[in-house]
Amino acid sequence: MRLLATCAAFALAVCTAAAATGSPDNPLLQPSTLPFGALPFDRLSDSDYQPAIEAGMQAQRKEIDAIANNAAPPTFDNTLVAMEKSGRLLDRATGAFGVEVSTNSNPLLLHVREVVAPELAAHEDAIYLNPRLFARVATIYKRLGSLKLDPESRHLVVTYYRRFVHAGANLSPKKQERLRQLNQQLATLQAAFERKLLAGTAAGALIAKDASQLAGLGDSAIGAAEQAAKAKGDPDGYLIPLQNTTQQPALTLLQERATRKELFENSWTRTEKNDTNDTRSTIAQMAKLRAEKAQLFGYKDFAAYQLTQEMAQTPAAVQSFLQGLIGPTRAKAAREAADIQAQIDAGDRHFQLQPYDWNYYAQRVRKAKYDVDDNEIRPYFELNDVLQNGLFYAANQLYGITFEERHDIPVWQPDVRVFEVFDKDGTSLALMYFDFFKRDNKQGGAWMNSFANYSALLGTKPVVYNVENIPKGAPGQPTLLTIDSVRGVFHEFGHALNAFFADEKYPSLSGTARPRDFVEFPSQFNEHWALYPSVLKHYAFNYQTHEPMPQALIDKMERAATFNEGYSMGESLAADELDMAWHSLPASAPLQDVDAFETAALKASGTDFPNVPPRYRSTYFSHIWASGYAAGYYAYGWSEMLDDDAYQWFLDHGGLTRANGQRFRDMVLSRGDSEDYGPMFRAFYGKDPDVGPLLQDRGLTGGP
Repeated sequence: MRLLATCAAFALAVCTAAAATGSPDNPLLQPSTLPFGALPFDRLSDSDYQPAIEAGMQAQRKEIDAIANNAAPPTFDNTLVAMEKSGRLLDRATGAFGVEVSTNSNPLLLHVREVVAPELAAHEDAIYLNPRLFARVATIYKRLGSLKLDPESRHLVVTYYRRFVHAGANLSPKKQERLRQLNQQLATLQAAFERKLLAGTAAGALIAKDASQLAGLGDSAIGAAEQAAKAKGDPDGYLIPLQNTTQQPALTLLQERATRKELFENSWTRTEKNDTNDTRSTIAQMAKLRAEKAQLFGYKDFAAYQLTQEMAQTPAAVQSFLQGLIGPTRAKAAREAADIQAQIDAGDRHFQLQPYDWNYYAQRVRKAKYDVDDNEIRPYFELNDVLQNGLFYAANQLYGITFEERHDIPVWQPDVRVFEVFDKDGTSLALMYFDFFKRDNKQGGAWMNSFANYSALLGTKPVVYNVENIPKGAPGQPTLLTIDSVRGVFHEFGHALNAFFADEKYPSLSGTARPRDFVEFPSQFNEHWALYPSVLKHYAFNYQTHEPMPQALIDKMERAATFNEGYSMGESLAADELDMAWHSLPASAPLQDVDAFETAALKASGTDFPNVPPRYRSTYFSHIWASGYAAGYYAYGWSEMLDDDAYQWFLDHGGLTRANGQRFRDMVLSRGDSEDYGPMFRAFYGKDPDVGPLLQDRGLTGGP
């Protein structure tokens, strides 16, 4: 361990305590005695994380050294199984720290992340660039044909060998040394990007001085904005926090154009104000270093290097998929824009449509065409009903599982809820946490992660959490969701289902241990059940009257199902192409002017859709700079093709039934990374993926 010489004065005493190695008072240094091995968040302090992470790295280094230096000939058990058993202390420490720093951060935790990020990168390199360890793995791989192993174990051998090669095990010593430097530099830059983005997003919140500026939001949302301002020390204002996307939910409802413009511009420029939160130089450096890393491996760019690990395999396959969607999307978005401009022109004020007008006037078009608006729908989407009578009900109908809330499991923030999950036969299956609400010290977006995966080898069960960023209702008021938020809750829970039903022996092949362009398949598939008729009727009750959503309103929602999908697909495709453009830069390219690069990339790809901005601009595109989706954001669209195919299969075979759910569980959700994905999907769907259902679902097959 090393003492942090750079501790800020406000945290010096805490940092000094954190440097004490192996303190017996650190709860992370001992196995948990809680059910499921749950983490003791009630006993953890900020000073516990760094020493636990460093102790975990130290412990795993000893475990790995013992494997690499074993005098006995390499075998599957003494090498690969031993590696699967290593690092449990480190996993526990990084799991606890990961959720804390991403959902409940403070300056000390952010500082610790920037310190340990390059250390963790170096630690991973010390494993995968260990020549003695790789020699053992390579020996087993070369002898695979003669080994008597079950299919999952054989797949583990192949997975480890590919993982070592992708990490640089076959590079020359000189290139490996440069790779180590690059990985540590990239880890440092990533941590800096996350810190800047968190601060920039918080600083970008809209502050209104008068409630009239927020006309259209509704009493509950205005009350929540008033409470948010008070929490920030402004007793007379109203605060609308930023979501991580370019467009903001409030833009759908805000009647005042000046307020919409201010909110949009705050979002658009949150991390490019030439201040300490400006991310442009950080991401330009990251793109440059990633290109150099790819060159070390002999690839022309980072996308080509990265995609060897994905289902798509090559940038050409990704671009072929994306280009097939751009034309139909552009045409539909243009028709939508014409309808919106007509709606604007029909009013008293005359102006040209701008991005900050789109969603507000799109709702007016939807009201005119289909007699549907969000203010009519939201009262039927109260959060707890969505959770227990919608999400849990659908999972029960499909898979037979049930849920029981627990109040004896410590949580990292008081709003977090915990449920034990029981399988169809009543046996305990998993532990599930939900952290729903937006906080200024919480990373934007929504995600799923695990504290523990199912593993027959380790005897562990899934311990999973979902994170959302839903604005919390004012005290005494319900939290009402938009349709998009409802789908988001179902989406992240689809990842959790993938973890619940894992049936693997080895932890590194378990649950969501899948390529990016397949791991989103189960989550996006689960979105379909949010508005499935029998599910919707089970949870969509007016929070005030307790009356079910009227069938007439349901019918109107169904008729409007593909409304505005040109816009929705357009903003996603623009983000896809931005990602691919950044990661198609060769190592010889200079540092980029971020603004100019973004404009040129969108134009070159044909995704500079008029008034349809990218879902994420480069400067706050957390997926690709901090969340492992570099050259992989297309995965959402690719997986949507898979999920729409699977949903069509369900519809063709009786829809939401236990038999269909069990088949999907057995053939997809439970399989983890235990086999190749093309054959896995074909076995379920009966043929290769087909883009037709996706085009149909999005309304991109022609007409408005």
